[in-house]
Amino acid sequence: MDLKLHRPLGCCHRSRRPFVAGELFYSTLVRSPTGLERIDCAAECWDGPPTGSLAWWRSSYPAAPGGGRELAPVDVLLDVLEQLDGQPDEASLRYLLALELVRRRAVRVAEEKRDADAGDHAGHGSDLHRLHLVCRRRDTAYIVAVAPPTPAGAAAVQERLAALLWSGGAA
Repeated sequence: MDLKLHRPLGCCHRSRRPFVAGELFYSTLVRSPTGLERIDCAAECWDGPPTGSLAWWRSSYPAAPGGGRELAPVDVLLDVLEQLDGQPDEASLRYLLALELVRRRAVRVAEEKRDADAGDHAGHGSDLHRLHLVCRRRDTAYIVAVAPPTPAGAAAVQERLAALLWSGGAA
């Protein structure tokens, strides 16, 4: 699954009416054939999350471009962390998202392990690092591969993470 989320587009998905500063709206993450899609809906058009929604949250539209940004709710980010599990192509995004969740104290690092058996078998000795995280909120443990983005892919991962983390305004 390719995770490509965007910031609010500035108008309601259903009515196509532009949002005004301070207006309440709902954002929903929905699985589509191309990955996760973010749908923003004005409060008066909201009748609940669409079928197949992975997460949804309420925000207010920012007063000015770049101002009034809101962080996505922790539960939404935990849902995405779980959805990205087992997707090697998303390892960098999942790792950075996990670090953000540690920073927000939604999860804590129980331990960091070096898995020598998963290392490079060509004799280069590169071990695979994993973070063992614990979430009290969900009474769940997560294992996340330590996978910093490559220099070539850093900008794309940064853009995707910012779109995921921030609601309203430019990230």
